Amino acid sequence: MRTSDFDYPLPEELIAQTPAEPRDSSRLMVLDRRGGVSAQDVFRNLPDYLRAGDLLVFNDSRVFPARLRGRSAASGGGVELLLLSPAPDGGGAWRALVKPGRRMREGAEFIVGDGGGDGDEEGGVRVRGTVLALEESGARVVRFDDDSRLREIGAAPLPPYIRQKPDDPERYQTVYAKTEGSVAAPTAGLHFTRALMDALADMGAGIAFVTLHVGWDSFNPVRSEDPSEHRMHSEFWEISESAASAVSGAKADGRRVISVGTTAARLLENAAAEDGSIAAGSGWVDLFITPGYRFRAIDGLITNFHLPKSTLLMLVSAFA
Repeated sequence: MRTSDFDYPLPEELIAQTPAEPRDSSRLMVLDRRGGVSAQDVFRNLPDYLRAGDLLVFNDSRVFPARLRGRSAASGGGVELLLLSPAPDGGGAWRALVKPGRRMREGAEFIVGDGGGDGDEEGGVRVRGTVLALEESGARVVRFDDDSRLREIGAAPLPPYIRQKPDDPERYQTVYAKTEGSVAAPTAGLHFTRALMDALADMGAGIAFVTLHVGWDSFNPVRSEDPSEHRMHSEFWEISESAASAVSGAKADGRRVISVGTTAARLLENAAAEDGSIAAGSGWVDLFITPGYRFRAIDGLITNFHLPKSTLLMLVSAFA
């Protein structure tokens, strides 16, 4: 198996820059793992392809405003940061992607919320920061003098293939988003409306929520030709007692567990015992699923298309 096996041409003009409205008017393709494409439909008709007793598992992580704009304290030139995760040592330190790199060398000082347009005009909030270290991956470790103010000046990041700023930032949150911590939306859930959630309950499908905070590495292509050399970064997860009971009960009863998105799928598979049951808890997951993997927890998967050479495409290929 090679990374190039998961490559395909993706013309930019075929990537929609604005989402379908309403959310559940997106197109739906149904793939039978035994026989290929079995239907093409509209997402609002998803209940037609489910059974009473199916359990749908959603990732309720909410995207936090991780994109920051500002300027270099030395030159005044513009800088941009994308926060990835709090640094292990804490104290206001974060891992971040930055640009341009030449202005953000080790020891460089910068100011965010000043001239970046993300809250500065309204509140005048400015936060100073310093680049502490440069990681091998190219990310920086930066420290802010008051990271409690970052949410006031940040903006929710968009996937790298979306160039157009949305009219409503909430459009890139799921309608059930609850626990803030992701730097990218669990996108399979973006197609669900409140009405569709109600329709699922009315037809007898169960609903459970788990939390996995999505990292930016989800969008990174696998750069090595040998996928086994790719390193997955850990993401924080949490499963409640009620969610664990719902999944374990479905597996024991022989009912289908359907993951809404690859993030929920990775979390469930990471937590699953041999019989597919899961226990409540929390921790970090860096599970990398490729073809040949034996799925224990999930019986169905709702997902979007995925970028060439991505870990997500490999997971979907493994399941299909």
